Amino acid sequence: MTTASSSPARPRRNRRAEILEAAARLFAARGFHGVSIEDLGAAVGVSGPALYRHFSGKEALLAEMLLDVSSRLRESAVAVVTSSPGPEQSLDALLNVQITFALEQPALITVHDRELGNVPEPQRRQIRRLQRLYVEEWVTVLAELHPACPAARLRAATHAVFGLLNSTPHSAGELPGTDMRPLLRVMARAAIQAAVNVR
Repeated sequence: MTTASSSPARPRRNRRAEILEAAARLFAARGFHGVSIEDLGAAVGVSGPALYRHFSGKEALLAEMLLDVSSRLRESAVAVVTSSPGPEQSLDALLNVQITFALEQPALITVHDRELGNVPEPQRRQIRRLQRLYVEEWVTVLAELHPACPAARLRAATHAVFGLLNSTPHSAGELPGTDMRPLLRVMARAAIQAAVNVR
């Protein structure tokens, strides 16, 4: 007579998420056109054609990857701003969201910067819309902190801060995350302060 194992069953990882993760790494390393369906399948231990059970093709996979991260960033921003007691705490929380993303997912930054043009136009418009909404969360908070500063300058400052924080694909490995996080935070705050003080 056999007995059931007392150890809990290991939860199966979400295959779709696993494919997206592997694709981000491969697209960042080789470029969208340098990665085949077979390469993607091999990275997650399935045949290339088996990927079509999850995505209709490479373009659909790329679109979902960038839609997903744009949506997650925007939702995180809304959540932290809504739950913060004031604009100063909101800015701290927004910085934490963006810095965490930059440190933990540099491959997605590279893929977005290089491959957005390969996303089909309808999905590319959705991605751009989500990104604009994310930027406006920052601009709204900065406007509360610096009401005399024009919105256009705050928007430009926000984009400049993103450029600074999203430089992590170029600096990965130079410093551990425990050192990079405070460095990025100090530099981002200094950039914002400099922008609002421009005359």
